[in-house]
Amino acid sequence: MTDRDVRLYIVPTPIGNLADITYRAVKVLNEVDFILAEDTRTSGTLLKRYEIHKPMVAHHKFNEHKSVQRIVERLASGERAALITDAGTPGISDPGFLLTRACIQEGVEVECLPGATALIPALVNSGFPCDRFIFEGFLPVKKGRQTRIRELASEGRTVILYESPMRLAKTLLQLIPAFGEDRRCSVSRELSKMHEETVRGTLTEIAAWAGSKTMKGEIVLVIEGR
Repeated sequence: MTDRDVRLYIVPTPIGNLADITYRAVKVLNEVDFILAEDTRTSGTLLKRYEIHKPMVAHHKFNEHKSVQRIVERLASGERAALITDAGTPGISDPGFLLTRACIQEGVEVECLPGATALIPALVNSGFPCDRFIFEGFLPVKKGRQTRIRELASEGRTVILYESPMRLAKTLLQLIPAFGEDRRCSVSRELSKMHEETVRGTLTEIAAWAGSKTMKGEIVLVIEGR
């Protein structure tokens, strides 16, 4: 813990390989009063690995709006908590923003530990410029999707997207009319896991590759800037 009166710790967890957790993260998880977990079953595996025996409270996108105030009240009363998600850093395409904002508004001290997130390894693996980039997360599923694609096509910085393995091939084909069939891209999946893979090529080439196989795991799509 730190000298500051921190009540909520945002704790990144491994994106695949369970060894990719920091010593400090384990220490914090052992010292808080309770742990807020996106999926208690998934997080239970990690906590068991490191012999962390703290009560878990489910905190995910389906209940966070209702539970935030109750959690803030517990923290304000003197308890300490750690927020974790299934993988990576909370708040990055995962629950975390609402609780962090509510704590700040109520004067509850928050601290985010450094740690794993999928977008940085995928960006570096891509071979595209890393000094300036835009992280878009998941594209809108329906409303505003095409508009956002057209806006990103003119972006001069490297573009990073998250996508599901089931939608990857379709998304790549949707990008081609706006970005151009020869725009270069990189797809990373299963980062830090046994079957980690990064494939590079044009949007047309990677769309054909993605459409020819059944994929599993989280997908990070990195696209060369204009």
